[in-house]
Amino acid sequence: MQVGVGTKRYREYLTRGWRHLLPSQQVRDNLERIAALLTEHDIIGLQEIDAGSRRSRYQNQIEQIADYAGFAYWYVQVNRNLGRVAQHGLGLISRFEPFDVSEHKLPGRLPGRGALIARFGNPTNTLTVVVTHLALGAGSRTQQLAAICDLVAGEQNVIVMGDTNCTTRQLLADNALAASGLCVYDRLLPTFPSWRPRRGIDHIMISPSLSVREASVVDATLSDHRPVQMSIDLPPALRALIPARRKTTPGY
Repeated sequence: MQVGVGTKRYREYLTRGWRHLLPSQQVRDNLERIAALLTEHDIIGLQEIDAGSRRSRYQNQIEQIADYAGFAYWYVQVNRNLGRVAQHGLGLISRFEPFDVSEHKLPGRLPGRGALIARFGNPTNTLTVVVTHLALGAGSRTQQLAAICDLVAGEQNVIVMGDTNCTTRQLLADNALAASGLCVYDRLLPTFPSWRPRRGIDHIMISPSLSVREASVVDATLSDHRPVQMSIDLPPALRALIPARRKTTPGY
């Protein structure tokens, strides 16, 4: 979500770059627009959030969005703690309460990448959701995908979602991902750049126990990426533990 900075053309990386450092009303307004997109969804993963620094007026952006959209459960992992300058990281917002949430640092040439994992249901029948943002470099991405696969090894119902900074073809060629059994959605879903999307570098991957009912790119230019949404059928035992969605009214 690029800390709430909307981008509609390449030159705005420069002309709006100051909003990555200083607060603005436009960013706050954009958070409300992002929240409005979430109300028809159950579990949301967000990347490039600010957990409370000068640029976000020392407010946690994930808490703000969850409050605007009427969600009870939200979680944050700060991966780059720059004090008052930036609290940069990952966010998860959910309609359902997980029984376990954990934060994990990922390997790579540069620090600052992580995986936020939430588990729903119960310890014997679990839906495991991983939110991540992988590195730009291919070598670091390979290490990070292997680490994520290790973190969810042996778990039956898994969803991995986030900005992978690579295409479907690159994910399908990853050895650790192939060995894990996680399925990459093989239809092109172009997400970047948001104003003229050509590359599909944001993905939702699922285990074979889950099935995709529908997947698409959301027509929104609230960041420099467009979001991906996926409707998933759960196994009957999990459906009994995770109730059907109830429509939520935005709180703003």
